[in-house]
Amino acid sequence: AGEGECAMEILRVEDVGHKYQAENGEVTAFEHISFTVQKGEFMSIVGPSGCGKSTLLSIIAGLLPPTSGRVYVDGEVVTGISRHIGYMLQRDNLLEWRTILSNVLFGLEIRGAKTPQNPRQLSGGMRQRVALIRTLATGPDILLLDEAFSALDYQTRLNVTDDVYRILKREQVTTLMVTHDIPESISMGDKILVLSARPAQV
Repeated sequence: AGEGECAMEILRVEDVGHKYQAENGEVTAFEHISFTVQKGEFMSIVGPSGCGKSTLLSIIAGLLPPTSGRVYVDGEVVTGISRHIGYMLQRDNLLEWRTILSNVLFGLEIRGAKTPQNPRQLSGGMRQRVALIRTLATGPDILLLDEAFSALDYQTRLNVTDDVYRILKREQVTTLMVTHDIPESISMGDKILVLSARPAQV
């Protein structure tokens, strides 16, 4: 990699592995996972069920320590929940007792940086758009999407992913998206990380 290219690297996953205890002993979810993501890049992550795609996102987000290897964000080792990372799950997790605007401001509020419609009145597609805006409002360097649109019907999903893609590209938000949808991973991803069956490898 040239000097300029290195300066653009925002995420480095280095020889990361994860094991967990199951009833029948220790299970290796994945091992020797290594990849880099450049600033503003959109990476899709695909692989069979149970290969650890969601677990990998949790490790990148600092919610779970890896069993082996390291994750670097902006050159620093991730050792806990990182304020540089926004994480959006399949469930939108909107707070029903708050208005749409106060849902959007929630992330800023809990960070102490907070500068008449309610969620139940929204369609699934609009709920996910609100959840995305709430996640982006905190200004994350990296956005993690874990099957974030899979609960939507096909037509709504196409419209929402189109909107989301345009927003993320315009704002140059580095994004990692776990999806089961191969056409979606191809149409949205600059890079596609394909994981094998467990124990998963790239």
